[in-house]
Amino acid sequence: MKFKSINFTCKNCGAPLRFSPIEESLKCEFCQTIETIDSSLKEIKEYNLKEALAELNRQNEKEINKEVKCTKCAATFTMNPYSFSSNCPYCGAPAIIDFVKEITPHSLIPFQLSQKEAKEAFKRWVGSLWFAPSKLTKFLRDDEKLKGYYLPYWTYDAKTVSDYYGQRGDIYYVTVERNVIVNGREVRQRVQEPRIRWTPVSGRVHNEFDDITIGASKSISYTILDNLAPWHTDRLVPFNEKYLAGFTSEEYTIGLDNGFELAKVKMNSVIVQTVRYDIGGDQQQITSLKTNYYDTSYKNVLFPIWTAQFKWKNRTYNYAINAQTGKVSGERPYSWLKIALVAGTLSTGVGGAIYIDEHPQIIKKASQFLHLLSVNKS
Repeated sequence: MKFKSINFTCKNCGAPLRFSPIEESLKCEFCQTIETIDSSLKEIKEYNLKEALAELNRQNEKEINKEVKCTKCAATFTMNPYSFSSNCPYCGAPAIIDFVKEITPHSLIPFQLSQKEAKEAFKRWVGSLWFAPSKLTKFLRDDEKLKGYYLPYWTYDAKTVSDYYGQRGDIYYVTVERNVIVNGREVRQRVQEPRIRWTPVSGRVHNEFDDITIGASKSISYTILDNLAPWHTDRLVPFNEKYLAGFTSEEYTIGLDNGFELAKVKMNSVIVQTVRYDIGGDQQQITSLKTNYYDTSYKNVLFPIWTAQFKWKNRTYNYAINAQTGKVSGERPYSWLKIALVAGTLSTGVGGAIYIDEHPQIIKKASQFLHLLSVNKS
């Protein structure tokens, strides 16, 4: 399918405009002209989940090959099937096209961290890692660039009612006689020993959830995306293509139904805690839990993320930075050489003893990692 790109150009020099997180406006990289983005009073709505799922079941969404013609240089290029904004590979101008998916984002969180600020957040995070390879600490050189993405997320609202069966455990104490060692001698003493009295219970709890966020892209692992939370969804703004200028943006690849199943997992952890509180006592056992969901709604939104990839020892490690809060999530490599060198101080006599005394946590972690390595080898 052929698309004509949308881009924004500077009124003074004609160069491409890109969204600047610092200025919170469009900015020309050549003459520094600023073009403000008008604020919108458009309401950010929630949409009925059941109605949307019923409509999607009647449709058959297909992957579409997107051939894009750049309006700046007239070159033609192919855009990722799930992307709707990128940069022209020939002239670098931001290119934005129409949506393909039936459900489109009506709101987003604009980039609030510049690339420089994201780099600093990433460096601090790397600096906090135990036994990271030295190459990782040198990874973000001045010429190393992060990639900015607007990735799709689902947000879900729901009310729940949960019926449960289980047992309440109350601790009580009984007096028993026991042989104990006192001053090197064995003596008979009466001591208090804990017991648990279990009582069958049942009940019903209610919960209400607002904006449970679920990453809807397969470009980055779900675990990494999920660990970028929390997102401050109270700062969502109505969708405007100008916020996308200069960034790659994607439509969802994790469907609305699958997203809701992931949201249920998050909701369930809260529901379980509510049930335990309702049971009370010192300990709780939940033997049966059934939850019904009602008043369910959703939003399809875009969240800003800076990404990086680090290649080390024939493996690629992926990282993402929440461009609203600066929180970093990613996979981390370990330098086994560093671990071995630190753990080796355990056998270096007085010097090692001093190091152990001054760095107990480092020694503890090194010993744990070496133990895991030996287990894996066996």
